[in-house]
Amino acid sequence: MYGVASYSSVGKRVRLSRIVREPGSLVFAFDHWLEHGPADFPEDRLDPRVILEAVVDAGVDAVMLTPGDARLFSDIWAGRTALIVKVTGKTSLRPPDAQLLQSIIGTVEEAIALGADAVAATVYWGSPQEDAMVSQWTLIRETAERYGVPALQLAYPRGPTIRDRHSLDVVLYGVRAAVSVGADLIKTYYTGSRDSFAKVVRAASGVPVMMSGGPARHSALEFLRDLKAVMDVGAAGAVVGRNIFQAPDIKAMTRACRAVIRGEASPEEAAAGEGLA
Repeated sequence: MYGVASYSSVGKRVRLSRIVREPGSLVFAFDHWLEHGPADFPEDRLDPRVILEAVVDAGVDAVMLTPGDARLFSDIWAGRTALIVKVTGKTSLRPPDAQLLQSIIGTVEEAIALGADAVAATVYWGSPQEDAMVSQWTLIRETAERYGVPALQLAYPRGPTIRDRHSLDVVLYGVRAAVSVGADLIKTYYTGSRDSFAKVVRAASGVPVMMSGGPARHSALEFLRDLKAVMDVGAAGAVVGRNIFQAPDIKAMTRACRAVIRGEASPEEAAAGEGLA
Protein backbone atom coordinates (compact mmCIF):
# COMPACT_ATOMS: atom_id res chain seq x y z
CA MET A 1 0.00 0.00 0.00
CA TYR A 2 1.34 3.38 -0.99
CA GLY A 3 1.91 5.95 1.70
CA VAL A 4 0.05 9.26 1.61
CA ALA A 5 1.87 12.52 2.30
CA SER A 6 0.79 14.44 5.38
CA TYR A 7 -0.82 17.85 5.04
CA SER A 8 2.21 19.52 6.64
CA SER A 9 4.73 17.77 4.37
CA VAL A 10 2.82 18.94 1.30
CA GLY A 11 2.66 22.49 2.65
CA LYS A 12 6.37 22.52 3.41
CA ARG A 13 7.24 21.23 -0.05
CA VAL A 14 5.05 23.82 -1.77
CA ARG A 15 6.38 26.72 0.29
CA LEU A 16 10.00 25.66 -0.08
CA SER A 17 9.58 25.47 -3.86
CA ARG A 18 8.74 29.19 -3.88
CA ILE A 19 12.13 29.94 -2.33
CA VAL A 20 14.51 27.25 -3.59
CA ARG A 21 14.31 27.22 -7.38
CA GLU A 22 16.38 25.60 -10.08
CA PRO A 23 19.16 26.29 -10.82
CA GLY A 24 19.45 28.62 -7.83
CA SER A 25 17.79 31.42 -5.90
CA LEU A 26 18.71 34.90 -4.73
CA VAL A 27 17.29 35.80 -1.32
CA PHE A 28 17.61 39.38 -0.11
CA ALA A 29 18.43 39.51 3.61
CA PHE A 30 17.20 42.64 5.32
CA ASP A 31 17.41 42.32 9.08
CA HIS A 32 20.37 44.71 9.22
CA TRP A 33 18.57 47.62 10.85
CA LEU A 34 17.90 45.43 13.87
CA GLU A 35 21.21 43.56 13.86
CA HIS A 36 23.66 46.33 12.92
CA GLY A 37 21.91 49.69 13.16
CA PRO A 38 22.41 52.84 11.07
CA ALA A 39 26.14 52.29 10.48
CA ASP A 40 25.31 49.90 7.63
CA PHE A 41 23.24 52.39 5.66
CA PRO A 42 24.22 55.23 3.33
CA GLU A 43 22.49 58.53 4.09
CA ASP A 44 20.12 58.26 1.14
CA ARG A 45 19.03 54.74 2.14
CA LEU A 46 18.03 55.19 5.76
CA ASP A 47 14.41 54.48 4.80
CA PRO A 48 14.13 50.70 4.23
CA ARG A 49 11.39 51.29 1.69
CA VAL A 50 13.89 52.74 -0.78
CA ILE A 51 16.00 49.57 -0.66
CA LEU A 52 13.17 47.06 -0.65
CA GLU A 53 11.43 48.63 -3.61
CA ALA A 54 14.66 48.48 -5.61
CA VAL A 55 15.44 44.81 -4.92
CA VAL A 56 11.89 43.61 -5.47
CA ASP A 57 11.67 45.59 -8.71
CA ALA A 58 14.95 43.95 -9.80
CA GLY A 59 13.54 40.47 -9.26
CA VAL A 60 14.84 38.74 -6.13
CA ASP A 61 13.38 35.29 -5.48
CA ALA A 62 12.62 36.01 -1.81
CA VAL A 63 13.10 38.59 0.92
CA MET A 64 13.99 37.82 4.52
CA LEU A 65 12.50 40.38 6.88
CA THR A 66 11.78 40.85 10.56
CA PRO A 67 8.08 40.51 11.49
CA GLY A 68 7.59 44.25 11.88
CA ASP A 69 9.19 45.12 8.55
CA ALA A 70 7.26 42.37 6.78
CA ARG A 71 4.04 43.93 8.07
CA LEU A 72 5.03 47.52 7.39
CA PHE A 73 6.26 46.93 3.83
CA SER A 74 3.76 44.32 2.67
CA ASP A 75 2.70 46.60 -0.18
CA ILE A 76 6.18 46.11 -1.66
CA TRP A 77 6.70 42.33 -1.41
CA ALA A 78 3.21 40.84 -1.32
CA GLY A 79 2.35 38.99 -4.52
CA ARG A 80 5.74 39.81 -6.04
CA THR A 81 8.28 37.66 -4.22
CA ALA A 82 8.48 34.96 -1.56
CA LEU A 83 8.68 35.98 2.10
CA ILE A 84 10.88 34.56 4.85
CA VAL A 85 10.20 35.95 8.31
CA LYS A 86 13.16 35.98 10.69
CA VAL A 87 11.87 35.26 14.17
CA THR A 88 15.12 35.71 16.12
CA GLY A 89 17.44 38.69 16.36
CA LYS A 90 19.53 41.03 18.48
CA THR A 91 20.91 44.56 18.39
CA SER A 92 24.52 45.71 18.32
CA LEU A 93 23.65 47.97 21.27
CA ARG A 94 24.00 45.03 23.62
CA PRO A 95 27.15 44.79 25.74
CA PRO A 96 29.88 42.56 24.29
CA ASP A 97 29.18 39.63 26.62
CA ALA A 98 25.59 39.44 25.32
CA GLN A 99 26.35 39.64 21.60
CA LEU A 100 26.42 35.86 21.18
CA LEU A 101 22.74 35.36 21.95
CA GLN A 102 19.73 35.83 19.67
CA SER A 103 16.34 36.63 21.17
CA ILE A 104 12.87 35.64 20.02
CA ILE A 105 11.38 38.59 18.08
CA GLY A 106 8.40 36.86 16.49
CA THR A 107 6.48 33.60 16.29
CA VAL A 108 5.75 31.04 13.62
CA GLU A 109 2.06 31.86 13.94
CA GLU A 110 2.74 35.55 13.25
CA ALA A 111 4.81 34.60 10.21
CA ILE A 112 1.95 32.47 8.89
CA ALA A 113 -0.51 35.30 9.51
CA LEU A 114 1.74 37.56 7.42
CA GLY A 115 1.71 35.06 4.55
CA ALA A 116 5.28 33.83 4.98
CA ASP A 117 6.70 31.00 2.91
CA ALA A 118 9.30 30.17 5.57
CA VAL A 119 10.64 31.20 8.95
CA ALA A 120 14.30 31.79 9.82
CA ALA A 121 16.28 31.68 13.05
CA THR A 122 19.95 32.06 13.92
CA VAL A 123 22.00 29.66 15.99
CA TYR A 124 25.49 30.75 17.02
CA TRP A 125 27.11 27.34 17.23
CA GLY A 126 29.95 27.51 19.76
CA SER A 127 28.48 30.43 21.68
CA PRO A 128 28.33 30.26 25.49
CA GLN A 129 24.58 30.70 24.93
CA GLU A 130 24.34 27.88 22.38
CA ASP A 131 21.98 25.89 24.60
CA ALA A 132 19.43 28.72 24.75
CA MET A 133 19.46 29.18 20.98
CA VAL A 134 19.17 25.47 20.27
CA SER A 135 16.16 25.36 22.58
CA GLN A 136 14.62 28.32 20.75
CA TRP A 137 15.36 26.68 17.41
CA THR A 138 13.75 23.40 18.47
CA LEU A 139 10.52 25.14 19.44
CA ILE A 140 10.49 27.18 16.22
CA ARG A 141 11.19 24.11 14.08
CA GLU A 142 8.58 21.97 15.82
CA THR A 143 5.92 24.64 15.41
CA ALA A 144 6.86 25.29 11.79
CA GLU A 145 6.69 21.56 11.06
CA ARG A 146 3.19 21.36 12.47
CA TYR A 147 2.00 24.09 10.12
CA GLY A 148 3.92 22.91 7.05
CA VAL A 149 6.33 25.85 7.05
CA PRO A 150 10.04 25.37 6.16
CA ALA A 151 12.58 26.46 8.77
CA LEU A 152 15.75 28.18 7.57
CA GLN A 153 18.66 28.10 9.98
CA LEU A 154 21.35 30.75 9.87
CA ALA A 155 24.09 28.37 11.02
CA TYR A 156 26.72 30.78 12.29
CA PRO A 157 29.60 29.34 14.32
CA ARG A 158 30.68 32.07 16.71
CA GLY A 159 32.23 31.97 20.13
CA PRO A 160 35.33 32.61 22.23
CA THR A 161 36.99 29.36 21.09
CA ILE A 162 36.40 29.97 17.38
CA ARG A 163 39.31 31.87 15.85
CA ASP A 164 38.15 31.80 12.22
CA ARG A 165 34.43 31.45 11.65
CA HIS A 166 35.01 31.01 7.88
CA SER A 167 37.43 28.07 8.18
CA LEU A 168 36.29 24.88 6.51
CA ASP A 169 36.23 22.75 9.66
CA VAL A 170 34.18 25.33 11.55
CA VAL A 171 31.66 25.90 8.76
CA LEU A 172 31.33 22.14 8.17
CA TYR A 173 30.62 21.64 11.86
CA GLY A 174 27.95 24.34 11.88
CA VAL A 175 26.24 22.97 8.79
CA ARG A 176 26.20 19.42 10.13
CA ALA A 177 24.83 20.72 13.42
CA ALA A 178 22.05 22.51 11.53
CA VAL A 179 21.19 19.32 9.66
CA SER A 180 21.22 17.37 12.93
CA VAL A 181 18.60 19.63 14.50
CA GLY A 182 16.26 19.51 11.53
CA ALA A 183 16.95 22.56 9.35
CA ASP A 184 15.06 22.54 6.03
CA LEU A 185 17.38 25.15 4.51
CA ILE A 186 20.76 26.43 5.70
CA LYS A 187 22.51 29.77 5.34
CA THR A 188 26.20 29.67 6.17
CA TYR A 189 29.52 31.40 5.64
CA TYR A 190 31.55 31.17 2.46
CA THR A 191 34.73 29.17 3.10
CA GLY A 192 36.81 31.05 0.54
CA SER A 193 37.09 28.59 -2.33
CA ARG A 194 35.04 26.43 -4.67
CA ASP A 195 36.66 23.19 -3.50
CA SER A 196 36.15 23.84 0.20
CA PHE A 197 32.53 24.90 -0.24
CA ALA A 198 31.90 21.72 -2.22
CA LYS A 199 32.63 19.82 1.00
CA VAL A 200 30.13 21.99 2.87
CA VAL A 201 27.40 21.22 0.35
CA ARG A 202 28.24 17.52 0.43
CA ALA A 203 28.16 17.44 4.24
CA ALA A 204 24.61 18.84 4.23
CA SER A 205 23.40 15.52 2.81
CA GLY A 206 20.86 17.04 0.45
CA VAL A 207 19.59 19.85 2.68
CA PRO A 208 19.82 23.01 0.52
CA VAL A 209 22.74 25.26 1.46
CA MET A 210 22.84 28.96 0.62
CA MET A 211 25.89 31.19 0.92
CA SER A 212 25.75 34.11 3.31
CA GLY A 213 26.66 37.32 1.51
CA GLY A 214 28.48 38.72 4.52
CA PRO A 215 30.25 42.10 4.56
CA ALA A 216 30.55 44.06 1.31
CA ARG A 217 33.43 42.88 -0.88
CA HIS A 218 36.04 45.22 -2.38
CA SER A 219 34.33 45.04 -5.77
CA ALA A 220 31.14 43.76 -7.33
CA LEU A 221 33.13 41.39 -9.53
CA GLU A 222 34.81 39.80 -6.51
CA PHE A 223 31.44 39.02 -4.98
CA LEU A 224 29.99 37.72 -8.25
CA ARG A 225 32.95 35.36 -8.56
CA ASP A 226 32.19 34.04 -5.06
CA LEU A 227 28.60 33.42 -6.15
CA LYS A 228 29.79 31.53 -9.22
CA ALA A 229 32.11 29.39 -7.10
CA VAL A 230 29.37 28.19 -4.74
CA MET A 231 26.87 27.63 -7.54
CA ASP A 232 29.41 25.50 -9.40
CA VAL A 233 29.48 23.03 -6.49
CA GLY A 234 25.77 22.69 -5.87
CA ALA A 235 24.74 25.53 -3.58
CA ALA A 236 21.03 26.38 -3.67
CA GLY A 237 21.84 30.07 -4.06
CA ALA A 238 22.77 32.93 -1.77
CA VAL A 239 21.23 35.09 0.94
CA VAL A 240 22.63 38.56 0.33
CA GLY A 241 22.23 41.87 2.15
CA ARG A 242 25.07 44.39 2.26
CA ASN A 243 26.64 43.38 -1.04
CA ILE A 244 23.39 44.50 -2.64
CA PHE A 245 22.05 47.41 -0.59
CA GLN A 246 25.46 49.06 -0.13
CA ALA A 247 26.23 48.80 -3.85
CA PRO A 248 26.19 52.08 -5.80
CA ASP A 249 23.33 50.76 -7.95
CA ILE A 250 21.05 48.39 -6.01
CA LYS A 251 19.02 47.21 -8.99
CA ALA A 252 22.07 46.60 -11.17
CA MET A 253 23.78 44.55 -8.45
CA THR A 254 20.62 42.55 -7.80
CA ARG A 255 20.24 41.71 -11.47
CA ALA A 256 23.91 40.76 -11.75
CA CYS A 257 23.72 38.45 -8.73
CA ARG A 258 20.58 36.84 -10.09
CA ALA A 259 22.16 36.29 -13.52
CA VAL A 260 25.21 34.54 -12.04
CA ILE A 261 23.13 32.39 -9.68
CA ARG A 262 20.84 31.31 -12.52
CA GLY A 263 23.75 30.58 -14.82
CA GLU A 264 22.64 33.21 -17.31
CA ALA A 265 25.99 35.03 -17.31
CA SER A 266 29.54 34.67 -16.08
CA PRO A 267 30.63 37.04 -13.30
CA GLU A 268 32.52 39.12 -15.85
CA GLU A 269 29.56 39.25 -18.24
CA ALA A 270 27.11 40.10 -15.46
CA ALA A 271 29.31 42.88 -14.10
CA ALA A 272 29.97 44.38 -17.52
CA GLY A 273 26.34 44.07 -18.59
CA GLU A 274 25.15 46.00 -15.56
CA GLY A 275 27.94 48.57 -15.64
CA LEU A 276 29.55 47.22 -12.47
CA ALA A 277 32.98 46.31 -13.84
